[in-house]
Amino acid sequence: MTFLPQPCEPCDPPGCAVLAMPPEIDFCNASGLLPLITAAVDHHADGLRFLVLDLTATRFMDSQGVRLLDAVRRRLPRRARLHLVAAPKGVPSRVLELSGLRRDVPVYDNLAEALHAATVPGGGAGGESAA
Repeated sequence: MTFLPQPCEPCDPPGCAVLAMPPEIDFCNASGLLPLITAAVDHHADGLRFLVLDLTATRFMDSQGVRLLDAVRRRLPRRARLHLVAAPKGVPSRVLELSGLRRDVPVYDNLAEALHAATVPGGGAGGESAA
C-alpha cells in the first residue's frame, strides 16, 4: 500500500498537509488508514488549516472509504478544513457524489486546484468541481 507522497514531490505549503491515498480504499485497509492520517494531522497540528487528501491514484473506493473520509473530517482541529482531490470520471468522485459527502467537503479535479484554493485568502469557499 502506497500512502506517503514520493520523496521528489514538493513540500506541503504552509498550513497545509497533502497526503496521497492508496489505489484502493475498502474494508481491508480503511480502518488502518485512519491512524496514519490522524498521525499526519497531529504532526501538523499547530498550524494546520487544510488537509488535502489526494485520491487521484485511487481506482476503487467503497462505503468504507466514505466512512473514513467523514471520520477524518470530524476529527480535524476546529480551524482545519478537509479538501479532496479526485479525478472527475473516477470511481472515488462518483462515490463521493452518490454518498452526499461531496456536499460537505470540497472536491477538486487536481492537486493544483486544491492547493490554490488552500493558499488564497478565503480558500475553499468555492471553486470546487461540480461533477
